[in-house]
Amino acid sequence: MSVAVMLFTSDLRLHDQPALCAAVREADEVVPLFVLDRGVRRAGFDASNRRAFLADCLAALDAGLHERGGRLVIRAGEVVEQVCRVVVESGARVVHIAGGASAYALRRERRLREALKAIRCALHVHDGVVTALPPGQVTPVDRDHFAVFTPYLRRWEAAGLRDAVAAPRAVSVPELAGLPLPRRSSVAGTSPGLPRGGEPEARERLRRWLADESGGIGAYHQRRDDLVGPATSRLSAHFHFGTLSATEVVQRARGKGGPGADAFVRQLAWRDFHHQVLAARPGAAHADYRARGDHWFRDEKEITAWKEGRTGSPIVDAAMRQLRYEGWLPNRTRMLVASYLTKTLYVDWRVGARHFLDLLVDGDIANNQLNWQWAAGTGTDSRPNRILDPLAQAKRFDPHGEYVRLWVPELEGLAGPAVHQPWKLDGLERARLDYPDPLVDQDERRARLERGRSLH
Repeated sequence: MSVAVMLFTSDLRLHDQPALCAAVREADEVVPLFVLDRGVRRAGFDASNRRAFLADCLAALDAGLHERGGRLVIRAGEVVEQVCRVVVESGARVVHIAGGASAYALRRERRLREALKAIRCALHVHDGVVTALPPGQVTPVDRDHFAVFTPYLRRWEAAGLRDAVAAPRAVSVPELAGLPLPRRSSVAGTSPGLPRGGEPEARERLRRWLADESGGIGAYHQRRDDLVGPATSRLSAHFHFGTLSATEVVQRARGKGGPGADAFVRQLAWRDFHHQVLAARPGAAHADYRARGDHWFRDEKEITAWKEGRTGSPIVDAAMRQLRYEGWLPNRTRMLVASYLTKTLYVDWRVGARHFLDLLVDGDIANNQLNWQWAAGTGTDSRPNRILDPLAQAKRFDPHGEYVRLWVPELEGLAGPAVHQPWKLDGLERARLDYPDPLVDQDERRARLERGRSLH
């Protein structure tokens, strides 16, 4: 009787799961395996919010496998060592895994291949499982990746996607020992507003999003920067953990048609774009993609104020408090607070990227690090000196101040757009607010920019 191992990583789903379908098709029995990888914790990426969301995802995956006659096998330790143990215990002759883009995923794949070869087991890496298109599928004629999004998008849109595959009807799993499933309730230090994880939750959220013409995908092109209304899909964590297939979602969104669907699909293309950049330049996770010789400042009090939402810039503070409460932010405020840290305070982008990874439930290395570099002017942006002015952004995307009053209760008594400029109040009114003055004024910001770029 033939046995295969299906190693789940960032693809915790049964629908449109090519790696699992291949394992089920090619072997009599399959070991659906997830390893609680100590290497992830050792690298500092085992954040509480993602650990809790992961517990939901694994419970849902196990439940889905039980419905098909199988179960999820949980092991803990070094991933290569644990996979090899399962191979030996089960007599498997092949391990299936989804291809990744990060340096960690590429090292894992290389080490797995070498270790499995030593015990006469093959490794089958499936591309196009984590992203809609595999990172290396479209490239320019003279480079190994696209460094600019627009030409990448043109090629991405012209490329054909693979067909989505149905979830397997049955999964036969051999007798094998495993650990109990991790439980969300056992994870301490999570954000109070952390969403639920798991494939059923993801698919139901996607269904509602695609069906909503006034507040979902139908209005996405008009309302995606609406900071108060539920104008975004909030599917990013599900893409990160792979409880949704990017390929399937692109196909379903295109099936809806219209400008909202086009705008949404474009965001999924951005996700693929960042993965293909990181796959080609793994060092961009921690080093400038385009070094510009910036001389960063580091004032620990200012960094702490930014993290805690006490900068004196109401729109920035509202976003930072939402991040801490929900473990999530809409894209507009991610760009805004990143620009504030790197262009107003002139703090190294890596400080902000690390804080985001500590809290974001969708904390993805490719998208997080490269979006931070975009904001800092060290990444793929063709306008490295771009600055998102917080006050201008507030007036445009929170014109009535609802978002600020929602997350900064000290200012809820200020009506209308006045909430964005509390420093204009007279001294007595300001003293009653218990809200800080801005960390830097416009003159100080300009001075920091000039000194920070003096080495260029």
